[in-house]
Amino acid sequence: MKYIILIFLHLCLYTGFVENLCAQTAQKANLANEYFNNGEYEKAGQLYVTLFNENNKNVFYFGRYVQCLIEVNDLEAAEKTVKDELKRNPDQLNLYVSLGNIYERGGQQEKADKEYRKSIEKLTPDQNMISQIAGSFGQLNKIDLAIETYLKGEEITKISNLYTYNLADLYRRKGDVPNMIKYNLKFLNKDIHNINRVQTDLQRYLQPEDFTELQTQLYELVQKHPSDPTYPEMLQWTFITMKVYTKALRQAKAMDLQFGENGRRVFEVAGIAYDDEDYDNAIDGFSYISENQPKNSSFYIEARRGLLNARKAKVTKRFEYTTEDLTKLKNEYLDFFNLMGKNTQTAALMMEYSEFEALYLNDLPTAITTLEELISFGSLGKEMIAQAKLNLGDYYLMNGDRWEASLFFSQVDKDFKEGNLGEYARYKNAKLSYYAGDFEWAQEQFKILKGATSKLISNDAIDMSVLIMDNLGLDTTEATLQMFSKADLLIFQNKFTEAILLLDSIKIIYPNHSLEDDVIYLKAQIYKKQKKADLCISLFENLLEKFPEEIKADDALFELAELYEEVRKNPEKAKELYEKLYTDYSGSTYAVEAKKRYRRLRGESL
Repeated sequence: MKYIILIFLHLCLYTGFVENLCAQTAQKANLANEYFNNGEYEKAGQLYVTLFNENNKNVFYFGRYVQCLIEVNDLEAAEKTVKDELKRNPDQLNLYVSLGNIYERGGQQEKADKEYRKSIEKLTPDQNMISQIAGSFGQLNKIDLAIETYLKGEEITKISNLYTYNLADLYRRKGDVPNMIKYNLKFLNKDIHNINRVQTDLQRYLQPEDFTELQTQLYELVQKHPSDPTYPEMLQWTFITMKVYTKALRQAKAMDLQFGENGRRVFEVAGIAYDDEDYDNAIDGFSYISENQPKNSSFYIEARRGLLNARKAKVTKRFEYTTEDLTKLKNEYLDFFNLMGKNTQTAALMMEYSEFEALYLNDLPTAITTLEELISFGSLGKEMIAQAKLNLGDYYLMNGDRWEASLFFSQVDKDFKEGNLGEYARYKNAKLSYYAGDFEWAQEQFKILKGATSKLISNDAIDMSVLIMDNLGLDTTEATLQMFSKADLLIFQNKFTEAILLLDSIKIIYPNHSLEDDVIYLKAQIYKKQKKADLCISLFENLLEKFPEEIKADDALFELAELYEEVRKNPEKAKELYEKLYTDYSGSTYAVEAKKRYRRLRGESL
């Protein structure tokens, strides 16, 4: 028993000694690295040589010590140190690279090249050593020698595609785009799971004109490996990256037929085209699924939904759509419901259809009936029911029933005390108080909502709070703000003629009032809803000229840029306005999106 205790004590002492030694080594290494990074090479070198001797001739510490000698221009000592180590350890081929670097730093290029060649000629199938030699050449920016090392490494190990990713990166550094692409595709061929990494690198480093070379190589590989889906998928990705959705869809359809994907890939590409506002190609993709997949297919209902949304967006985003366009779209919705019914599976489409009826056809009874039917299903998710109630509240308010609207908003508030839906419901109830002229109560609610988790709700609450605070009490009757809030409600209810009369009255009765910029902005919103682009643009430009510092300036600037881009088809002017927004109004919630659109209009990859 006594011996066991002694052994245990010795073990404890030894363990403590080892831990203390490791801690001392780590401390020295950290200090040496700090000196090295700060350019204090003499101090660093002294520590590295100590660490090298104390740590079983660690290669890293030796390399750092030699580098310190080179940096202080003690090339003679560096040469002797490396040669001595080579005698002791001739299998450390990276020492030849170090020696070559010393000769090159001393102006002896011929001797340097000779040592560099030795490191490659003496290579063995040791993969670690191959990587070390190539890495050393890479650090010295000897790209061709690093490439040669890896290529020889693949040859002597007899393992093809062993260093494809390393070679791709070296060819990138060299500026050899065709070979960079070639070896990235070899890396992909090695393992399909590398696809995201390859796509990220290609998107980061290729210029738009380089995609032609990428597509050429991919076409050759598709022909060479017709049953491998990897290369057609990459080809499709190139078209998506270049936003050539017609070709991306053609590729997706071909793969869908060849590999029996049940429309999955086509659905994804159509969705990307839709998000990028290429509605024609979105319609093409969703139509393909609707026409070629059975009704019980995984993607059928969502494809029909996507098709209707794309057609709706194509119609309503234009400023010149007609009643006939809207009627035709309504009939397509009704055809879908006749085919698939109104049920839990089609609930999302019912929600979108009700919005179309309310906002574009101004058929509030149909919109309300549709949502009430949806809520009656009972088995839908709480979030969808809540969103339906929020929309119902809006439609009742548009129909002039403020109390019914408040009832629905309050139900959502009660059911979702936390999260965006509850905050949105509280915001809508506060807006009801504002519409009714109860400004003090509304102001209290908006103040609370400034801290909302949703940035959108928070910003809207701040805007409303500032509007009330800046204008409340400017006259004892609050008459101006009451007229303004009533006009705001009339616009929400699509009663544009009455709203314009009220807004014009404010300008006549209260000239130069602090609400003048808000009046201009509201009138612009009316003309925007009425698709009167010229009047809308004129008002936004007037607001920006007269009130560039007011709270609505960034809103006006963003919407003006959109009008120039989408309606006037003037990308240069739109680009100028987007740039102005993210530079002059960098704190705006629109700044990030404005910069994204500016880059897109410049043709940059996003």
